[in-house]
Amino acid sequence: MTDTDPTRNEKRNGILSRLLPPEHDFEGMLLSQAQATLSGVEAFVTWLGSGCMNPPGRVREIEREVDRMRYDLEETLIDAFSTPFDREDLYSLSRQMDYILNYASETAREMYAFGVGPDPAIERMGHLLLEGTGAVVEGVRVMTTDETRVRTNIRTARAAMHGIEDAYIDGLVVLFRESDAMEALRRREVYHHLRDGGRALRATVDVLHRAVVGLS
Repeated sequence: MTDTDPTRNEKRNGILSRLLPPEHDFEGMLLSQAQATLSGVEAFVTWLGSGCMNPPGRVREIEREVDRMRYDLEETLIDAFSTPFDREDLYSLSRQMDYILNYASETAREMYAFGVGPDPAIERMGHLLLEGTGAVVEGVRVMTTDETRVRTNIRTARAAMHGIEDAYIDGLVVLFRESDAMEALRRREVYHHLRDGGRALRATVDVLHRAVVGLS
């Protein structure tokens, strides 16, 4: 007969966690991926500052590196008997962080392909994405050791996320006053991908918050 008592199951899981500690350093793997993701977003912002005249090779290189890190974590997760916190949260946190860099990389590829240079809205969204990703890194670093700092970093990341939404709308207001419809269309596509990066940041922070609540 299946035991459906959540309190009893929670106690049993706690005992099992003490008897069978995690055999893999998932926290270290997540932190390494978060730091690499931050490096990728930094490379994207640096590329924006260069005027976007050359292909975003460094951004794509880091993106592929982060993909490999995520795949390694997923494979390890399949084989692991125990984890430091909920395995679904582990998987989702890794996946959503990957989305942040995926969208930054796609934005760079489109800008270069479409011949779209940086403007104030793009630069603002890029810097806010960098700020929010940095807060995620610091949150992941202390997620199991310092709840107060995690909460502070979650608030910082969410403020950056809201800033991206504001910058997106403000940029569209200016963009729709342009007389060149094709230029407006190209830039709107770029804005949209940066907004998606902000939404990936939001999803990442939500998973981080859920994992921390589960550890409390």
